[in-house]
Amino acid sequence: MDLYAFPPIAALLDGAHALLMGLADLLAPFTGAASAAAAIVLVTLLVRTALIPVGVSQAKAEQGRARLAPRLAELQRKHAKHPERLQREMMALYRDEGTSPFAGCLPMLAQAPVVGVIYALFILPTIAGHENALLQETLAGVPLGSSLAGSVFDGTLTAGGFAEFATIILSIALVGEVTRRVFRAQAPAVPAASSAPARRPAGGARDAASLSPLSTAGAQRMLGLLQFVTAVIAVFVPLAAGLYLLVTVAWTLAQRMLLRRVYPLPQPNPA
Repeated sequence: MDLYAFPPIAALLDGAHALLMGLADLLAPFTGAASAAAAIVLVTLLVRTALIPVGVSQAKAEQGRARLAPRLAELQRKHAKHPERLQREMMALYRDEGTSPFAGCLPMLAQAPVVGVIYALFILPTIAGHENALLQETLAGVPLGSSLAGSVFDGTLTAGGFAEFATIILSIALVGEVTRRVFRAQAPAVPAASSAPARRPAGGARDAASLSPLSTAGAQRMLGLLQFVTAVIAVFVPLAAGLYLLVTVAWTLAQRMLLRRVYPLPQPNPA
């Protein structure tokens, strides 16, 4: 069964196709042959603008989790041998403070359908029974529907195309590295409760501790790694989707830096 032929999805793709082509026609007098690429950038900016309230909520949630970190650490020490009790106490603390360990995931989830639609628009030869005109659009001579991996596989990669793909992919990786460095440096440390060495919890208690939101060091390493997953994805998706991802990660970095100033993380107590 062709998922893209399912009537609701076909109608959605047809509307998105008409929207991008209409924006490209409006931008053509100013951007020339790159009008479709400019339309993708414009759509990306509109999506990110609509998600600003979600970004604010994410920054507030991050601030709340940092504020609760010492209390969560104390719970972990207190209930280290009772993982079920530990999880209940932690979730009760989050609930009482009006936050959640999973708060802030909405921006990623909200953008997934947009990336999926752009991906589909630049791989399908036909949409809702008519020819996909977007496949004829290019950016600096490189088809927006082509990918680096696909071009290498079918032998159509040119020097100019490689330079264009490499610029976008390396730019995504660079933004990811800047994001990792900036927010690793700003992450607050969780103060220790005492100078006495902590005893290593056994069995299930150790497992519960490692899976809890208190594993800040592991979480920071995971987030640092995830910054580069987008660059890897850009190798395989169409150039149009890679362009969307580049604008998205650059916007996200700028927005997070701005919101971190508005909602700063609490500084650790020197004592």
